[in-house]
Amino acid sequence: MKEIETVCAKRTQRDYNLGFKLAVVEQIEKGELTYKQAQKLYGIQGRSTALVWLRKHGKLDWTNPCEKTMPQSKETPAQKLKRLERELDDERVRNKVLNEMVNICDEEYGMGLRKKYYAEVSKGSRKKAK
Repeated sequence: MKEIETVCAKRTQRDYNLGFKLAVVEQIEKGELTYKQAQKLYGIQGRSTALVWLRKHGKLDWTNPCEKTMPQSKETPAQKLKRLERELDDERVRNKVLNEMVNICDEEYGMGLRKKYYAEVSKGSRKKAK
């Protein structure tokens, strides 16, 4: 963000009328200023005064602060191994089903969905070998 010039005059608490508080809160919520920049710009002396105004007069919901902690895994290594093996089995079955669907489309409808990549690679390697 751009540098903001600081106002030298410190304000007293009685200078903080409702209109002033709402104007500061609006600027912070729009993203024009951070609360620390607003404190410097307007000479607000309290460290958390602007945050208190945001919670009291702002439009954001402060009732349920979200936690940014990583959820701890409660499964043991043996449980994790079993889960991963089940997932692998499921993916193998899914792969078989999809391959069978492609084979059916190729045979019955002549769609040519399967690429003949391996045949072209083997031909290319035979030409290089000669």
